[in-house]
Amino acid sequence: MAEVSVLNMEGQEVGKIELADAIFGAPIKSHLVHQAVVLHLANMRQGTQKAKTRHEVRGGGRKPWRQKGTGHARQGSIRAAQWKGGGVIFAPVPRDYSFKMNMKEKRAALFSALTSKVQENKLIVLDKLAFDNIKTKNMVKVLDNLKVEKALVVTKGRDENVVLSGRNIAGINMIPTNNLNVYDILKYQTLIITEDAVKAIEEVYA
Repeated sequence: MAEVSVLNMEGQEVGKIELADAIFGAPIKSHLVHQAVVLHLANMRQGTQKAKTRHEVRGGGRKPWRQKGTGHARQGSIRAAQWKGGGVIFAPVPRDYSFKMNMKEKRAALFSALTSKVQENKLIVLDKLAFDNIKTKNMVKVLDNLKVEKALVVTKGRDENVVLSGRNIAGINMIPTNNLNVYDILKYQTLIITEDAVKAIEEVYA
Protein backbone atom coordinates (compact mmCIF):
# COMPACT_ATOMS: atom_id res chain seq x y z
CA MET A 1 0.00 0.00 0.00
CA ALA A 2 1.11 3.54 -0.76
CA GLU A 3 1.72 5.63 2.34
CA VAL A 4 1.26 9.39 2.23
CA SER A 5 1.49 12.13 4.83
CA VAL A 6 -1.58 13.55 6.52
CA LEU A 7 -1.44 17.33 6.93
CA ASN A 8 -3.48 19.70 9.04
CA MET A 9 -4.92 23.00 7.83
CA GLU A 10 -1.68 24.75 8.84
CA GLY A 11 0.25 22.56 6.41
CA GLN A 12 2.00 20.58 9.14
CA GLU A 13 2.37 16.81 9.02
CA VAL A 14 0.31 15.13 11.74
CA GLY A 15 0.46 11.51 10.66
CA LYS A 16 0.49 8.95 7.87
CA ILE A 17 -2.23 7.13 5.99
CA GLU A 18 -2.04 3.98 3.90
CA LEU A 19 -3.96 4.13 0.63
CA ALA A 20 -5.59 1.05 -0.85
CA ASP A 21 -3.59 -0.21 -3.82
CA ALA A 22 -6.76 -1.29 -5.63
CA ILE A 23 -7.85 2.36 -5.82
CA PHE A 24 -4.77 4.57 -5.43
CA GLY A 25 -2.24 2.13 -6.88
CA ALA A 26 -4.15 0.68 -9.81
CA PRO A 27 -2.76 0.20 -13.33
CA ILE A 28 -3.25 3.38 -15.36
CA LYS A 29 -5.46 2.71 -18.36
CA SER A 30 -5.18 5.86 -20.43
CA HIS A 31 -7.73 4.79 -23.05
CA LEU A 32 -10.43 4.42 -20.39
CA VAL A 33 -9.45 7.76 -18.84
CA HIS A 34 -9.84 9.40 -22.25
CA GLN A 35 -13.21 7.74 -22.78
CA ALA A 36 -14.41 8.87 -19.35
CA VAL A 37 -13.46 12.49 -20.11
CA VAL A 38 -15.22 12.37 -23.49
CA LEU A 39 -18.27 10.85 -21.75
CA HIS A 40 -18.33 13.64 -19.17
CA LEU A 41 -18.08 16.39 -21.78
CA ALA A 42 -20.68 14.73 -24.01
CA ASN A 43 -23.15 14.42 -21.15
CA MET A 44 -22.70 18.13 -20.41
CA ARG A 45 -23.78 19.15 -23.92
CA GLN A 46 -27.32 20.48 -24.14
CA GLY A 47 -27.82 19.41 -27.74
CA THR A 48 -30.47 22.09 -28.28
CA GLN A 49 -29.07 23.62 -31.50
CA LYS A 50 -31.59 23.91 -34.31
CA ALA A 51 -31.73 25.37 -37.82
CA LYS A 52 -34.55 25.11 -40.34
CA THR A 53 -34.38 22.99 -43.46
CA ARG A 54 -36.05 24.18 -46.67
CA HIS A 55 -39.35 22.52 -45.85
CA GLU A 56 -39.52 24.30 -42.46
CA VAL A 57 -38.86 27.85 -43.73
CA ARG A 58 -42.01 29.94 -44.22
CA GLY A 59 -42.95 30.78 -47.80
CA GLY A 60 -41.44 29.64 -51.07
CA GLY A 61 -44.47 27.79 -52.32
CA ARG A 62 -44.60 29.66 -55.62
CA LYS A 63 -42.06 29.08 -58.36
CA PRO A 64 -40.10 32.39 -58.57
CA TRP A 65 -40.13 32.47 -62.40
CA ARG A 66 -41.01 30.23 -65.27
CA GLN A 67 -38.75 27.34 -66.12
CA LYS A 68 -37.50 28.54 -69.53
CA GLY A 69 -36.91 31.71 -71.49
CA THR A 70 -35.83 34.11 -68.73
CA GLY A 71 -32.06 33.76 -69.03
CA HIS A 72 -31.89 32.81 -65.36
CA ALA A 73 -31.06 29.42 -63.97
CA ARG A 74 -34.08 27.26 -63.22
CA GLN A 75 -35.46 27.75 -59.70
CA GLY A 76 -38.24 26.00 -57.87
CA SER A 77 -38.45 27.87 -54.57
CA ILE A 78 -37.02 31.00 -52.94
CA ARG A 79 -36.52 28.93 -49.79
CA ALA A 80 -33.91 26.66 -51.35
CA ALA A 81 -30.49 26.72 -49.68
CA GLN A 82 -28.83 28.98 -52.26
CA TRP A 83 -31.33 31.79 -51.61
CA LYS A 84 -30.99 34.39 -48.86
CA GLY A 85 -33.44 33.40 -46.16
CA GLY A 86 -33.58 29.86 -47.46
CA GLY A 87 -33.26 26.66 -45.50
CA VAL A 88 -30.04 24.98 -44.40
CA ILE A 89 -28.81 21.79 -46.01
CA PHE A 90 -28.36 19.06 -43.39
CA ALA A 91 -29.42 21.51 -40.66
CA PRO A 92 -28.50 20.70 -37.05
CA VAL A 93 -31.40 19.39 -35.00
CA PRO A 94 -31.84 18.75 -31.25
CA ARG A 95 -30.09 15.56 -30.25
CA ASP A 96 -28.68 13.70 -27.27
CA TYR A 97 -24.89 13.42 -27.31
CA SER A 98 -24.61 11.24 -24.22
CA PHE A 99 -23.38 7.66 -24.28
CA LYS A 100 -22.65 5.05 -21.66
CA MET A 101 -19.64 3.28 -20.19
CA ASN A 102 -20.08 0.12 -18.21
CA MET A 103 -19.42 0.19 -14.47
CA LYS A 104 -16.10 -1.66 -14.60
CA GLU A 105 -14.74 0.78 -17.16
CA LYS A 106 -15.87 3.79 -15.11
CA ARG A 107 -14.21 2.43 -12.00
CA ALA A 108 -10.98 1.61 -13.83
CA ALA A 109 -10.87 5.15 -15.26
CA LEU A 110 -11.48 6.71 -11.83
CA PHE A 111 -8.83 4.54 -10.19
CA SER A 112 -6.38 5.44 -12.97
CA ALA A 113 -6.96 9.16 -12.39
CA LEU A 114 -6.51 8.83 -8.62
CA THR A 115 -3.39 6.72 -9.08
CA SER A 116 -1.87 9.32 -11.42
CA LYS A 117 -2.23 11.99 -8.73
CA VAL A 118 -0.46 9.78 -6.20
CA GLN A 119 2.37 9.00 -8.62
CA GLU A 120 2.80 12.69 -9.50
CA ASN A 121 2.81 13.69 -5.78
CA LYS A 122 -0.23 15.86 -6.44
CA LEU A 123 -2.40 14.26 -3.76
CA ILE A 124 -2.72 16.05 -0.42
CA VAL A 125 -4.56 14.38 2.45
CA LEU A 126 -5.94 16.65 5.21
CA ASP A 127 -6.88 15.40 8.66
CA LYS A 128 -9.95 17.65 8.47
CA LEU A 129 -11.32 20.69 6.67
CA ALA A 130 -13.83 22.71 8.69
CA PHE A 131 -14.51 26.36 9.41
CA ASP A 132 -16.53 28.01 12.18
CA ASN A 133 -17.89 30.66 9.83
CA ILE A 134 -18.09 31.57 6.15
CA LYS A 135 -14.99 33.54 5.20
CA THR A 136 -13.13 33.35 1.90
CA LYS A 137 -9.91 34.25 3.69
CA ASN A 138 -10.24 31.02 5.71
CA MET A 139 -9.91 28.92 2.57
CA VAL A 140 -7.25 31.21 1.12
CA LYS A 141 -5.17 30.75 4.28
CA VAL A 142 -5.44 26.94 4.06
CA LEU A 143 -4.40 26.97 0.40
CA ASP A 144 -1.46 29.25 1.21
CA ASN A 145 -0.38 26.89 3.99
CA LEU A 146 -0.53 23.97 1.56
CA LYS A 147 1.21 26.05 -1.16
CA VAL A 148 -1.57 25.27 -3.64
CA GLU A 149 -3.14 27.56 -6.24
CA LYS A 150 -5.37 25.33 -8.39
CA ALA A 151 -6.98 22.36 -6.72
CA LEU A 152 -9.94 20.05 -6.50
CA VAL A 153 -11.07 19.77 -2.87
CA VAL A 154 -12.91 16.55 -2.01
CA THR A 155 -14.80 16.17 1.27
CA LYS A 156 -16.91 13.33 2.62
CA GLY A 157 -20.10 15.39 2.58
CA ARG A 158 -21.18 18.92 1.74
CA ASP A 159 -20.06 21.39 4.41
CA GLU A 160 -21.74 24.74 3.70
CA ASN A 161 -19.07 26.75 5.52
CA VAL A 162 -16.32 25.15 3.45
CA VAL A 163 -18.19 25.37 0.14
CA LEU A 164 -19.25 29.00 0.57
CA SER A 165 -15.79 29.99 1.80
CA GLY A 166 -14.11 28.66 -1.31
CA ARG A 167 -16.59 29.10 -4.14
CA ASN A 168 -15.31 32.57 -5.14
CA ILE A 169 -11.66 31.51 -5.38
CA ALA A 170 -10.51 31.13 -8.98
CA GLY A 171 -9.06 27.73 -9.81
CA ILE A 172 -10.69 25.97 -6.85
CA ASN A 173 -13.56 23.50 -6.98
CA MET A 174 -15.11 21.61 -4.07
CA ILE A 175 -17.13 18.42 -4.40
CA PRO A 176 -18.27 15.63 -2.07
CA THR A 177 -17.06 12.08 -2.62
CA ASN A 178 -20.31 10.99 -4.31
CA ASN A 179 -19.63 13.54 -7.11
CA LEU A 180 -16.01 12.51 -7.68
CA ASN A 181 -15.25 12.11 -11.38
CA VAL A 182 -12.32 11.67 -13.74
CA TYR A 183 -12.78 15.00 -15.54
CA ASP A 184 -12.47 17.14 -12.39
CA ILE A 185 -9.53 15.11 -11.06
CA LEU A 186 -7.56 15.71 -14.26
CA LYS A 187 -8.71 19.31 -14.71
CA TYR A 188 -7.13 20.57 -11.50
CA GLN A 189 -3.43 20.46 -10.78
CA THR A 190 -3.70 19.20 -7.20
CA LEU A 191 -6.18 16.90 -5.48
CA ILE A 192 -6.87 17.84 -1.86
CA ILE A 193 -8.88 15.21 -0.02
CA THR A 194 -9.83 14.85 3.61
CA GLU A 195 -8.93 11.72 5.57
CA ASP A 196 -12.56 10.73 6.10
CA ALA A 197 -13.20 11.21 2.37
CA VAL A 198 -10.40 8.75 1.58
CA LYS A 199 -12.00 6.19 3.89
CA ALA A 200 -15.42 6.82 2.33
CA ILE A 201 -14.04 6.21 -1.17
CA GLU A 202 -12.32 3.03 -0.07
CA GLU A 203 -15.54 1.79 1.55
CA VAL A 204 -17.57 2.44 -1.59
CA TYR A 205 -15.12 0.78 -3.96
CA ALA A 206 -13.78 -1.93 -1.65
